[in-house]
Amino acid sequence: MKVRKYSGELVDFDLQRLKGSLTKSGASNETVELVWEKMNKTIFDGMSTKQLYRLAFQLLKQQRNSLAARYSLKKALRDLGPTGYLFEKWVARLFEHTNHHTLTSLILEGNAVSHEVDVIAQKDNDLSLIECKFRNTVDAKVSVTNPMYFLSRFVDLSDKEFNFFDRPIKFTQAWLVTNAYLTKDAIEFANYYKLNLLSWDYPNGLSIKNRVDSAGLYPLTCLTSINTQEKDKLLSLNYMLVKDILDEPRILEHLNTTTYRRKKIYQEANELVYGFPVNPE
Repeated sequence: MKVRKYSGELVDFDLQRLKGSLTKSGASNETVELVWEKMNKTIFDGMSTKQLYRLAFQLLKQQRNSLAARYSLKKALRDLGPTGYLFEKWVARLFEHTNHHTLTSLILEGNAVSHEVDVIAQKDNDLSLIECKFRNTVDAKVSVTNPMYFLSRFVDLSDKEFNFFDRPIKFTQAWLVTNAYLTKDAIEFANYYKLNLLSWDYPNGLSIKNRVDSAGLYPLTCLTSINTQEKDKLLSLNYMLVKDILDEPRILEHLNTTTYRRKKIYQEANELVYGFPVNPE
């Protein structure tokens, strides 16, 4: 059987890849087989990968909301769009999780020109300049021109001293972060010039997906039990992570909904982050 990729290319359907993605959502072997059994009755030759995803998502949601939420992480990151502003805020939260102090949306004066800076992150004696490349299409790739351009910006800023977090400090590290993929040339160029890279699937074992799953740093857009308007409301109040609901359950009072539904949202959040339900106090 053939499936149609986002680009329009027809490729062979890979059952093991599908089952692997279902397993990574936290589904048990029994659940994976049950979902596949139901999918197998519906799929057809030439089906788009988008249709396959939607079908798998709905079937996982029938089993447990948190499985569908985890399965939808890649789409949830795209849902931080359409601009890159919220993605930058979310990236800052990733660095805060590793005990960095962060600032977003700055304009800094370099030696030659001024620069719009997405995120800066400070930890101990290191100050990181972080460039975020947000993409809202499924198969988007960041090409070598992006780290080339970013390197020039880093060079223009790196030997200047700035006052951040109550201390004078210079930039010591550069990070290019994207929710998309990286081309081979982009990786080779960045590695040669010692630019740090973080993308959906790179570096191996420490990619965005790996970091989110291991630390439970899911964006609010993952949740399946709240609608788009409710997500937008919480995001506008600067709540970026599903964890924010667990840390401060009262934020759900901003939503015009019932106590019962707020408890269901909290339950999904807890299952997604920690793997088990706990009722809020």
